[in-house]
Amino acid sequence: MMAHKHGLTHDLETLIQTAPDRRRVLRWLSVGGAAALPLIGCGGGGDDGGTSAATTATGTTTTTTASTTASSGSCSVIPSETAGPYPGDGSNSNSSGIANALTLSGIVRSDIRSSIAGSSTTAPGVPLSVTLKLVNTGASCASLAGYAIYLWHCTRDGGYSMYSSGITGENYLRGVQVTDSNGEVTFSTVFPGCYSGRWPHIHFEVYASLAAATTTPASDQVRTSQLALPKTACDAVYASTGYSASVSNLAAISLASDNVFSDDSAALQMPTLTGNVSSGYAATLTVGL
Repeated sequence: MMAHKHGLTHDLETLIQTAPDRRRVLRWLSVGGAAALPLIGCGGGGDDGGTSAATTATGTTTTTTASTTASSGSCSVIPSETAGPYPGDGSNSNSSGIANALTLSGIVRSDIRSSIAGSSTTAPGVPLSVTLKLVNTGASCASLAGYAIYLWHCTRDGGYSMYSSGITGENYLRGVQVTDSNGEVTFSTVFPGCYSGRWPHIHFEVYASLAAATTTPASDQVRTSQLALPKTACDAVYASTGYSASVSNLAAISLASDNVFSDDSAALQMPTLTGNVSSGYAATLTVGL
């Protein structure tokens, strides 16, 4: 398996070329500051600088600015972020055409470490469980049951299944689940690596229902966001076997310089992490809608 080594520069180029709304990407660049402008035609990252319309848990449509969070009671609306150039949700293409994991048989699953639908390859790495709890910020942080969450992230080498060289035929580290009565889903996966130009992260999209996720992907998201992984855990994991490239990549990036998490909202996207390298980690985050 080959690593995804293109980094931020390649990601942004791919995002601009494949995004369903290129004007939205360019608008982000125009407000992202002079540091972002030289990257036009380069590689993928945040959409934090602009505004976006999002459907809230109450069914209303609101326009939010990525650097601002609406809060109610003890929970806050999680920032809206780009899905990046490798979502695999039907919104863009890979070398074989439209890349859509959401229509694959078996994509609704809790353990996303292995590929499905024609491959059984398992992605190696330190075990990680990710629990997301959806709450309604407009209703005293009530749990939101019956929503679908699509979660994906890179391998320990920094590559993305369905897109990166050597693993375009794989679809591991991608899966969908429906929130239970407590508004929760838990995915079993591996700790993602750190590739050049981005802070270690996990992507997810929230849909109002499983039907919305699997029959009309990339069009009816309630929210698209990312998790930022804590540095202490990253340092420990990247010192273990298989993560050597992540050590230097992490040393060259910070939350303050990352083009997604640098807007001071990363605290709402940083999960609580417990565990260790030998037994694995457990990440938990409350996601306000």
